[in-house]
Amino acid sequence: MFAQLSPSPSPSPANLTHFVHRRTFRNSTLAVSASPPTANSSRPPIQIAGGKDSTLDVTRKNDSKGFTLEANEEEIDWMNLESDIRLWTRALRPVQWYPGHIMKTEKELREQLKLMDVVIEVRDARIPLSTTHPKMDAWLGNRKRILVLNREDMISTEDRNDWARYFAKQGIKVIFTNGKLGMGAMKLGRLAKSLAGDVNGKRREKGLLPRPVRAGIIGYPNVGKSSLINRLLKRKICAAAPRPGVTREMKWVKLGDGLDLLDSPGMLPMRIDDQAAAIKLAICDDIGEKAYDFIDVAGILVQMLARIPEVGSRALYSRYKIQLDGGCGKKFVKTLGLDLFGGDSHQAAFRILSDFRKGKFGYISLERPPL
Repeated sequence: MFAQLSPSPSPSPANLTHFVHRRTFRNSTLAVSASPPTANSSRPPIQIAGGKDSTLDVTRKNDSKGFTLEANEEEIDWMNLESDIRLWTRALRPVQWYPGHIMKTEKELREQLKLMDVVIEVRDARIPLSTTHPKMDAWLGNRKRILVLNREDMISTEDRNDWARYFAKQGIKVIFTNGKLGMGAMKLGRLAKSLAGDVNGKRREKGLLPRPVRAGIIGYPNVGKSSLINRLLKRKICAAAPRPGVTREMKWVKLGDGLDLLDSPGMLPMRIDDQAAAIKLAICDDIGEKAYDFIDVAGILVQMLARIPEVGSRALYSRYKIQLDGGCGKKFVKTLGLDLFGGDSHQAAFRILSDFRKGKFGYISLERPPL
């Protein structure tokens, strides 16, 4: 069942951490409308994936007999989209995942961080704000940090430049990488050594022998930490696979004579309070599959893609030959299940999520830098 809700007032920017950037797109079409919106049009009601009613309608017709979707929107308000995602998730089972190996290694990791000369934090370039641990700053303190946005091949050049400027304003060193192909890996190694270059200078002043620079690589599950280490070493030393939770123990590896790297399991908070962020973790495969319902997550992804001009409902129809009936993502998933998988909505949801993760919809970032 699907429920239609009237939108609550948009929260203030201070209460949002994601999707606060407004970007304009020329000649972008989200869907076809029978009549253009007027200046007095109110913001449309919102359809959530998990309610009771099967209709979503963006603009009411004057005769109140039906609804149509807006056409030719030239901009997307990411603050409103983030607000809507939070609303959509209220009717769903909370996404939570905290397996035993994370609990076991978190304390050990905090102890190991005290030995680090520099910390390399890896995030998913598609959702950089959702893939940082809320306690990260407290753990690192004043320790030197390099921020790595992995999977740069899955976002646009414009998004890449926006994030680079955003972090540069904060004085954070950021490197974009592609763990699969190795792009950015060698630059990362050089930067880690240069940032910690004063380590042995201080040791010599104390009469101590030089030692390798110690760099810890940390981040959420499945953001590409182990793949980056393997690229740096030019051989497979650390287990890596396209799913969360593969690395379960910390492991030190040597990169030549000058750099020691610590590969660590993905760290997640014990409880994820921000369910909008949790849904994005599920969409991007940065959290265990047992943590979420595939149909719910795929339904919200469809609703998000329909709102993003680079994709829109036309791209969804082009790929699956199914109309986004009323804009309801969950209904779209179930229809796809009937058409292609003999009524198996789970398989349909898996197909949609897999297509997104493989870049079948193009270079799609699900977050924008805050203003």
